[in-house]
Amino acid sequence: MGIAAADEAWMRYAIRLAQRAEQQGEVPIGAVIVQGDRCIAEGWNMPIATHDPTGHAEIVAMRKAGIALENYRLCDATLYVTLEPCVMCMGAISHARIKRLVFGAFDPKRGAVCNALSLADADFLNHCVEWEGGVLAEECGSLLKDFFRARR
Repeated sequence: MGIAAADEAWMRYAIRLAQRAEQQGEVPIGAVIVQGDRCIAEGWNMPIATHDPTGHAEIVAMRKAGIALENYRLCDATLYVTLEPCVMCMGAISHARIKRLVFGAFDPKRGAVCNALSLADADFLNHCVEWEGGVLAEECGSLLKDFFRARR
């Protein structure tokens, strides 16, 4: 599988996780962490179910990955997530030393990779994350739009 094909396949996996979040009444965002060609952890939004404001898909997946690897550093890992991460998640991604971030939909209002903030390239962070946005962006964005439309 080439790089683009692998990115698409892992993003489709993250989309399935986002659908799990939606089934549980959570905002549909999913995340998967991969090393090489192996999934080491997954997560989906669950702040409502866990009564935890840090229960974002990325944080859930990074916590599980740390346990699986017995290390809080997730070097050489790629994080796939269906929405551009927020400031909290970007801080955690940097501290975890995630090598590469791939996200689906851009978040112009709250995205902290390249929109509201550009933390992926921030000089004050001691780790720069390689990133690519817009992978299956339309599908990822539709999940969120449909979810919020149904709530109104």
